[in-house]
Amino acid sequence: MTNPLPYCGMAPVPGALIERFNLDPILVAALLLGCALQSIALNRNPGRFYALGGWLVAAFAFLSPLCALSVSLFSARVGQHMILMLAAAPLIALGLPRLKRSTGAWSIWVAASAFFLFLWAWHMPVLYAATFASVAVYWTMHLTLFGSAIWLWRGLLQHSTGQTGAALAAGTVTFVHMGLLGAILTFADHAMFKWHFTSTQAWGFSPLQDQQLGGVFMWVPATGLFLWVALRSVARLWHSIERTRPA
Repeated sequence: MTNPLPYCGMAPVPGALIERFNLDPILVAALLLGCALQSIALNRNPGRFYALGGWLVAAFAFLSPLCALSVSLFSARVGQHMILMLAAAPLIALGLPRLKRSTGAWSIWVAASAFFLFLWAWHMPVLYAATFASVAVYWTMHLTLFGSAIWLWRGLLQHSTGQTGAALAAGTVTFVHMGLLGAILTFADHAMFKWHFTSTQAWGFSPLQDQQLGGVFMWVPATGLFLWVALRSVARLWHSIERTRPA
């Protein structure tokens, strides 16, 4: 019995990568539907431009040859995840309505907990390998990672001023655990993802070098983004305090 192909197909060779766009009609339709529904809901709200940008970034992550490259390289798969979680998800979240004051800090912490669970689980070797053996598992991974990231960024970007403390704390915890996972992957002394043991050499990497590069992708880009989000929250709180001060 032959093993099923991964969703993104066979591992590509360097010269053929440019031809490996993912034109899955169901995926294209789902991306267009998500973008259309959010655009209609936002109507004339300026947030629709953020949302449109987010869906375009998501389309690049899913439809470009990055999908095929992620079959060969762990670093490409992590790069795809970071594009979705650190670029597409925040933009889509900026197009969502702000959290109601009544939801309280619990919503932000639940979102942060879900993101933590899915991020660590899907980057463990056993579950990671399962995403190449089953299309259902592959899409479960992407939907849970992408969905929890949008949920988290909505809390970090669209919270009320009364939820600033919770947003800052949840953002800090998220930044620390992402950095920790990235550091573990970067400084490991052995490769952990067997799927890529025979697929990295064509791209000039050993399996360990590929894993370490993936760890850097997870660790470094988030630094500036989480810092900017924290400063944005503090600035919003400060402006709110300034407005309430008597003249």
